[in-house]
Amino acid sequence: MKSLLRRARRRLSWHRRPLAALCAAAATACALLALAPPAPPSATLLVAARDLPAGSVLGSSDTRTVQVPPTTVPAGALEAAAATGRELASPVRRGEPLTDVRVVGAAGLGRAAGPGRVAVPVRLADDATTALLQVGDRVDVVAAGTGPSGEAAQARTVAYSARVLALPDAPSAGAGLLPTDGGRAGLVVLAASPPESLALARAAVSGRLSVVLVGQEGTKIP
Repeated sequence: MKSLLRRARRRLSWHRRPLAALCAAAATACALLALAPPAPPSATLLVAARDLPAGSVLGSSDTRTVQVPPTTVPAGALEAAAATGRELASPVRRGEPLTDVRVVGAAGLGRAAGPGRVAVPVRLADDATTALLQVGDRVDVVAAGTGPSGEAAQARTVAYSARVLALPDAPSAGAGLLPTDGGRAGLVVLAASPPESLALARAAVSGRLSVVLVGQEGTKIP
């Protein structure tokens, strides 16, 4: 009996140090876990899954979600349910956040117009000219009507340096430049001042609208 006790004590002494080291390591790990800072908060952000042209209708394969710090979420960020089926007002790059100003809609385009400006949809007389425009271009809008006897009236400029906000009916990527849908590509959404918006509305009823491309300083592009 005494020999069995001695052997048990000897075996226990052999394992005492490894057991002590193991306990110390476990205690250290628990302390580190307790002292580690909590994981930073994150928010879900909807971004473009690939480069998308203006006029694209968003589907589930066009978007993906990423986790970002909440402070980096832009104002007007869209959720997946709100983005699906919406049409892009301007091109977006892969990984770019999708916000309300990137899709066609009265509220989003109104905010995109900027201070002192309103979003005005106009239909140009020449579809081929519309096909040359890009979102962000600046144009002067020229109206030309007919006189009482049917003669051509003098053209007049009704809006100056209006920024192109959206081309809702522009062809998708891969399509030709010229419209093939009977003239729907003539619709353009412009950022104009409130007085210019009234002039545009009157001119659209009584005449034909065309545009002249202008540079950043308002100079006409030859």
